[in-house]
Amino acid sequence: MTDVSTVAAAGAINASKIYGKDDSEVRALDDVTVDFALGQFTAIMGPSGSGKSTLMHCLAGLDALTSGRVLIGDTDLAQLDDKQLTSLRREKVGFIFQAYNLIPTLSALENITLPMDLGGIKPDQEWLDTVIDKMNLRNRLSHRPSELSGGQQQRVAVARALASRPQIIFADEPTGNLDSKTGAEILAFMKHAVTDLHQTIVMVTHDPVAAAYADRVIFLADGKVVDEVDNPTSELVLDRMKRLGS
Repeated sequence: MTDVSTVAAAGAINASKIYGKDDSEVRALDDVTVDFALGQFTAIMGPSGSGKSTLMHCLAGLDALTSGRVLIGDTDLAQLDDKQLTSLRREKVGFIFQAYNLIPTLSALENITLPMDLGGIKPDQEWLDTVIDKMNLRNRLSHRPSELSGGQQQRVAVARALASRPQIIFADEPTGNLDSKTGAEILAFMKHAVTDLHQTIVMVTHDPVAAAYADRVIFLADGKVVDEVDNPTSELVLDRMKRLGS
């Protein structure tokens, strides 16, 4: 186990999340310790109810642990007040959602820069241009979401997550609403963001094909990390998922 406080983009230490009490108690996370290396694409997989979405939400500061610690870089989220947590999420964390979450009245470019605009942060124009070109959006910047295909909307969402050059990006089923061809394009763009733009991505997915784009796959079951695979293939991931009863 590496020291998450010094070398990882994010990590959890003895993380537990408990809902309910007594007979109705549910341990969504049960003493999880895991880290996510800088410059790596990690997928989190597991059966429904395994805790994968809960882990992501806690790592991203969207939900609080019952016990344990979550670190973004060397920052312990439990030590931050609400204002500091909001600032950290805006400056160091990017999000990619299944439902895109674009603002319909804004252009693609305005959606991409919105988190920085809200924080009063001036974009790094050279970096922004690189992201726009990598996502193949140069000819779509003035279009509103209703004028874009699902794949184009998700590319805008990926660009929005990358635009502030965050320390880590969390992606929750980013291809869940897309056909397989468009999904493959989005995953390739995300892979490029890691290999070419040196970003760090953590993705929750149920799809073995999507997971095969990652450098590493972590498997959860019953709120615990039960397995992990480096350099995964879809066949290997599917085999591990079958063993977990997914």
